[in-house]
Amino acid sequence: SLIATPIIINQPQSAILGIGKLEKRTRVVEENGVDVVKIYPMAYVSLTIDHRVLDGQRANQFLSVFVSALENWQNDPQS
Repeated sequence: SLIATPIIINQPQSAILGIGKLEKRTRVVEENGVDVVKIYPMAYVSLTIDHRVLDGQRANQFLSVFVSALENWQNDPQS
């Protein structure tokens, strides 16, 4: 996690998903064996959980799938 914020989760809550502001940021990607700098929309995503209720490893799996879905988002479901 890049940012950690202690939060008191009130019952019956067991998790809080936070999504930051969407901003344009640069990222180095490889295209045809060459490093290229591109601009992508990016946001910080954080998940705070109550470890008494949820397993941290499973929460990390969920967050990984969630982030992957956002990164591979397609506007047209037909394509």
